[in-house]
Order: sequence, then structure tokens, then C-alpha cells
Amino acid sequence: MSNNLILCPNEEWVLNDLVAVRTGETKVSLSDLAKEKIQACRTFLDSYLETSENPVYGINTGFGSLCNTEISMEDLNLLQNNLLRSHACGMGDQVPEEIVRLMLVLKAKSLSHGHSGVQLSTVELLLEFYHRNILPIVFTQGSLGASGDLSPLSHLCLPLIGEGKVMYKGYERNAADVLKEEGLKPIALQSKEGLALINGTQFMLAYSVENLIRAEHLFDKAINIAAMSVDAFDARPEPFIDLTHRVRNQEGQQIVAIAMQDALKGSEIQVQKKAHVQDPYSFRCIPQVLGASHDAISYVLSIIEREINAVTDNPIIFPEENQIISGGNFHGQPLALSMDFLAIALAEVASISERRTYKLISGQRGLPSFLVKDAGLNSGFMIPQYAAASIVSQNKQLCTPSSVDTIDSSNGQEDHVSMGANGATKCYQVVKNLQSVLAIELLNAAQGLDFRRPLKSSIPVETLHSEIRKVIPHYVQDRYQHADMELSFQLIGL
Repeated sequence: MSNNLILCPNEEWVLNDLVAVRTGETKVSLSDLAKEKIQACRTFLDSYLETSENPVYGINTGFGSLCNTEISMEDLNLLQNNLLRSHACGMGDQVPEEIVRLMLVLKAKSLSHGHSGVQLSTVELLLEFYHRNILPIVFTQGSLGASGDLSPLSHLCLPLIGEGKVMYKGYERNAADVLKEEGLKPIALQSKEGLALINGTQFMLAYSVENLIRAEHLFDKAINIAAMSVDAFDARPEPFIDLTHRVRNQEGQQIVAIAMQDALKGSEIQVQKKAHVQDPYSFRCIPQVLGASHDAISYVLSIIEREINAVTDNPIIFPEENQIISGGNFHGQPLALSMDFLAIALAEVASISERRTYKLISGQRGLPSFLVKDAGLNSGFMIPQYAAASIVSQNKQLCTPSSVDTIDSSNGQEDHVSMGANGATKCYQVVKNLQSVLAIELLNAAQGLDFRRPLKSSIPVETLHSEIRKVIPHYVQDRYQHADMELSFQLIGL
């Protein structure tokens, strides 16, 4: 994770580079090479339009099914402005600020390769918005995931021309007023620029980045929370021995088994004699289930990091080859499939977590029913498990794939779309749901561990237990549960 990110065509970013972009804590700047390539591409495009009589999609033609309608030279600038205005038609909730920051930077990253034909000042203004925390108001609904994220990216970029709305210093403001206040000039869009700004995957990509950053964080938390549950339930250590996992030859499974061993190393509870010979799957199969999710996360990471460093608008300009190619790099299918896969993988982490919570409240293995003394007078942890079950059920509904759907649009010109934007926003909810379910398991596991005293668990587990007990005391009698659940949720978040 860097405090200074450089936009350079020859340097690739990884996911961790973007962690601090979410909060605006990283400075992002253009390299000299990026500036040269952006300017060279713009010069090439201007020259091409002056000398060529051939129509080029989106540059001197209409858009979508209007691709055969030629536009006069004197109307090219108006064409680009109209594109942003007409396509800014999103609905739904406002996109969270951390994701808008990612969108701004990822759009600049894509344009910095010098294949989009934009002005240098356009990319620089995107970065000014990011650095000055001028965050365009974008909406979650409206993108089909091809031809790019047209609607949300229009909302993102409309303020560049002094139109639309932004969040600025905690208030919703007219973009024109904020630009004037900050001493910034709106962009006078040139040919092709409006299309370059909105014909890309940066909405679904920003959500994908956010989802993956949170997923990796929560996956690590899930290991330690599962380890606490293992000791709270007095589960056996044998399921984590590496011999079993070595002969399965699944990488994620082996990684999780080692992580569980590390998380439980030194536990007094693990080495005590067990009255039972075997544990339920939700404990015994932690390496197998979480390991499969680990592999899914790794696969999704590879796809997302490629997209972070990609050019995804259309048409794409190749000055050195003297070509302008109209293709389909805006199509979000790689992200659509990845977000569906990630949602399923994370839903399974939540599902097995809820099952451990269910076992912890069942009154088995020396634990009191519902993890509270005087059960009956007190309901204890009965209903948090209901909440976890409800959330897990919602995840199952959210995991219906978006990528298998398509709807014909633009009079049949755009006849297969990815629905990757819907997949990414659904996955975002699954990530939040996973955090809620893990927070509930953590409350139950900490309570269960209290009943194993004076025996101690491992250092990692005891450290986590100490952290939660600093803010949430042991549950003696019924009290307002939501407050504890919310504190636990915050404790394991980013």
C-alpha cells in the first residue's frame, strides 16, 4: 500500500494499492510518460479527423443504434456534452463515497494509457476532484454492464463540464458552484471525450475492488473467529492436521488448515481430553469450506487486478499503428462472472459461520442453553442466531447470478449485456451481510469461551477475546442485544 500512486502506462497496480484510495489518503499523480501518451493520442485523433473522410463510431457518429448517423464537425463538441447529459439517468441509492473515489481514480488510470483520445486536462480534473474530495453523486442503478457503465459514469463525469451534483464538505452542491469556489474550470469536451469518459467498466470495477478489499479483510477475521468458536465448543484439533489436507491437494484448504493451526497454537482447551470423538461439519470442515472460498477469492483477485490496469472504453485509439478500432472492451463479462462467484464464496463463509453459532447455543458440551445462566428467565443468545439465519437466507437470494441474464437494448445494437453492475452491487450487500453474521458468531464464541475458564485459548484467540470484552461485557442477563451486535460489527470491519 503506497502513499503516492503514479499513473504510468508501464506500471501495474495491485489491489492493495487502492486500499487508501477509498479514504482519499493516497496522492495520485500522472507520470511524464502518461502525460506524453495522453497528449500524443489526442494530437493523433485531431489530425485523423482533419484528414479522414471516414466516419468513426462515437467520434463523428451517433451512439448505439445511431452509429450510422454522421455528425458534422461543428457539432462534435455538443455531441459529447449531450452524451453525458442524456446518459446521466441513474436511479436507486447514492453510491458510497469510498466507491466514488475509486471510480475517479480508476477512470483516470484507464485513460492514462493514452488510447482514449482525451485531453490531458480532463484526466487532471478527474484527479483534482479526487484530491479535493469533490465527489460526484452517482446512483447504484442504471448500468447494464455493457456498453460499459454508461449511466453511473455519466453521473461521475457530468460535473467535469460544470453540470450535475457533487458531495462537497458534507453537502450536496451544484457542480458549477463548487468548481467556481475551488477555482477550477469546467472541461470543454473535445471529440470522443464524452464517450471515453462513460464507456468503461469503472463503476462495476470500483465496487469489485471495494468488495474484494473487504472480503480479504473479513476472511482473515473469519479464521480467528472460527478458531474462537472451536475452543468455545471444545472441538477437536485433528481436523486441522496437515496430513489430511496434503492428500486432498487443494491449495486453499491447505492454507486455511495451517491458518487454523496457527490461530489455535498454544491453546489449553485444544490439548485437554475430549469426551467426543468427532465434531459437526461446521467445525470439522472449516478448512474444506473456507479453503474453497479462499481459492475463489484468489481467482477473483487475478481478474480484478487485470481490469484495474486495463483500457476499457471504445473505440480504442492506437496512434503508433495509425488505427482507431471499435471493439467491445467495455463489456463487463469478466467482472460479472467474478462478482457472482465472489458473492457465492462469501455467502458460504457466512453460512458455515451461522451453523457454528447454532451449535454454540444448543446446550451441548458443557455450555448452558443459549449461552446464558437461568435460560428461560433469560433468552440469552437465542434470537441473534435468528438474525444470522435470516441474513444467511438473504444471501442465498442475492447469490442468484446476475451474469446469466441479458436484456436487448439500443434497438438491438447492444443485444448481449453482462449485468455486471448488478452483480457487483449485489455482492456488496453480501459482503456487508458476511460482516454481520461473523459479528454475531464472535459474540457467541466470546460468550462460550467465558464458560471454559480458567482454561485459556491461544494468544490470537485470547487477543481477539480481550478486544471484544473491552467494549462488550460478558452477558449475564438479558439486555439490549442490537447495541452489542453493532459494536461487534464495527470491531471486525475495516
